[in-house]
Amino acid sequence: MGQQTWTAVDDYFDGLLVEEDEALLAANADAASAGLPAHQVAPNQGKLLHLLARIRGARTVLEIGTLGGYSTIWLARALPPGGRLVTLEADPRCADVAAANIARAGLADVVDIRRGRAVDLLPELAGLAPFDLVFIDADKPSNPEYLKWALELTRPGSVIIGDNVVRDGAVVDPDSTDPRVQGVRRFTELIAEHPRLTATALQTVGGKGYDGLVMALVTD
Repeated sequence: MGQQTWTAVDDYFDGLLVEEDEALLAANADAASAGLPAHQVAPNQGKLLHLLARIRGARTVLEIGTLGGYSTIWLARALPPGGRLVTLEADPRCADVAAANIARAGLADVVDIRRGRAVDLLPELAGLAPFDLVFIDADKPSNPEYLKWALELTRPGSVIIGDNVVRDGAVVDPDSTDPRVQGVRRFTELIAEHPRLTATALQTVGGKGYDGLVMALVTD
């Protein structure tokens, strides 16, 4: 068992259950052509985000970390008429690619791309709160700060999802000197300690390798 098997299994289920249309395929292709890092969610993970937003009945979504807009498209397509997604991106090149991809998908009127550091932009979103779902997929050292703002900008029943938390298993190492690992560990510890959150974490293997996510429900 290894990466070849994980990828083959993803391909099998994606072929049956996950339909990527031209807008999604082009979003990934254009991101690659622009030299963006291949950090976007896998197709089945994008579909999972889409389903979670629909199951929640989300009308408002906050995404921290846009990259090329691939996950943004999946999430925005889950929204009902009148729904709104705000996505934050610090890298101007990523924001430009994402804007073109989102427009091609016909979602420019649904998605509000805000450019700049998320820690600077999050305080400006109070007037748009509460958000029904928050997807955190940006620089991991800042995850604890992102969680603080996610709690400020949500309400009971909102869902908070943190991606890339397993770090190839390095998350279990308390002595890691990797700031991404330490950011993820503190993020998870804060979720565990918080009286307003109940949560779980899942390890994942697949076409994107070995990683995982944390999902928390705001309870009161």
